[in-house]
Amino acid sequence: MIKDIIFEKGEHKYLQLYNQLKNKILNGTLRYNDKMPTIRQMAQILNLNSVTIVKAYELLEKEGYIIKKVGSGCYVSMDIKQNHNSYKIKKDGVYRLDNANPSLDIFPIEDFKKAINIAMEKEGANIFSYDEEYGISELKNEMVAYLGGSGINAKPENIVIISGAQQGIDIVSKALINYSDIVYVEEPSYPGALDILKSRGARIVSIPMLRDGMDIGILKMKLEKTRPKLIYVMPNFQNPTGISYSENKKKKLLELAEQYDFYILEDDFISDFKFLEDDVKTLKSYDTNNRVIYIKSFSKILMPGLRVGVMSIPSELKKRIVLSKNNSDISTSTLIQMSLYYYMNQFNWKNHISFVEKIYTQRYKECREYIYKKLGDKFEIIENNGGINFFIGLRRGYISREFCEYMNKKNVILLPGDMFNDNKIDDRYFRLNIATEEVERIKEAIDIIAYSVDDFYKKNYER
Repeated sequence: MIKDIIFEKGEHKYLQLYNQLKNKILNGTLRYNDKMPTIRQMAQILNLNSVTIVKAYELLEKEGYIIKKVGSGCYVSMDIKQNHNSYKIKKDGVYRLDNANPSLDIFPIEDFKKAINIAMEKEGANIFSYDEEYGISELKNEMVAYLGGSGINAKPENIVIISGAQQGIDIVSKALINYSDIVYVEEPSYPGALDILKSRGARIVSIPMLRDGMDIGILKMKLEKTRPKLIYVMPNFQNPTGISYSENKKKKLLELAEQYDFYILEDDFISDFKFLEDDVKTLKSYDTNNRVIYIKSFSKILMPGLRVGVMSIPSELKKRIVLSKNNSDISTSTLIQMSLYYYMNQFNWKNHISFVEKIYTQRYKECREYIYKKLGDKFEIIENNGGINFFIGLRRGYISREFCEYMNKKNVILLPGDMFNDNKIDDRYFRLNIATEEVERIKEAIDIIAYSVDDFYKKNYER
């Protein structure tokens, strides 16, 4: 099964291994739930460096061909149909409460296909050329109108089209952050942003989150001692807690930015929807002193695979950020930009947003009620009024990573809290995400968590 793998000269061996293992899964040689050889075993059989095996397995996992179960190993996760050219990810038995990608049923596939065709017909070969380095004018004008509906007074010259929020954070970091510059972040915070900031050599200072946003008291104390170049925040339905800032805290943060002369990087991924929150106004909409660099992702409200987003930036930062963007990828795909423009311009964008909001809100309400019903007396649940995440705490003295590994063996995949902290200390909180799985499957997973936690507490107490 494995010994017949042959390597040829030229292509990297990890890619050859990935392709041959993938083919074995697709043709049924490796079947659903088959256990893969360990990295050491595979390295010995094929006489390869273990790093090569790791890279091949990571690709297979990323593409959904295998799944890693902590403490048990890697298993084939594809369920092959009779037609070996088609396949699906086997969902039965594995509950993905770690994945924040939206459910496939909300994507406007047919309308977007029409928008792509319109773009191709109207733009011709020009659609495959580079844009003006920071976005095509048609889409930027559309974004000005779109952001205006959220109270953001943007101008086309201050709009930059980006390939997703992650790229936006990277562009801003490259433009503003030098080695040893101080950056303040929420604690806990989005790990993708933490990784980017660290890669620039930034000195991270974490400010604890309270139930209405960042702890302003601690923030003031820190500001008296150290002045940050930047503060990174997610003011609405924060990842991972789901907490939204109060209006007072949003305004106070802006006052402090002006007083202590720093910029705020606002990462907005889902403030289009109110859920149960009264105020989902963006920080940028309150910004009268051009202190906020605003990043808007469309991954949760349109389609994550489009890899498109928008930045609204202060005028004085425009040259630096455009240069950083140009150094990153020259330009965002003109095909994607024009298709998004025609979709927003000629199809009912407002109806789509309304449709998706109803789905997200109903999903949130059902899951929230069930989480409190089943887990409320066994865990500490961080209160929020919307979003796609719940941040849940074990009893004091227990470690979330151990609990996540324990639940992983029961096929419920969660994310431990230490992933969201700058200092990778043991943490009792874990994140439960409701974006991907169907509501009934989420409830099944919650039942498994509820049934399992007492045994986890008992085993770890005895240990």
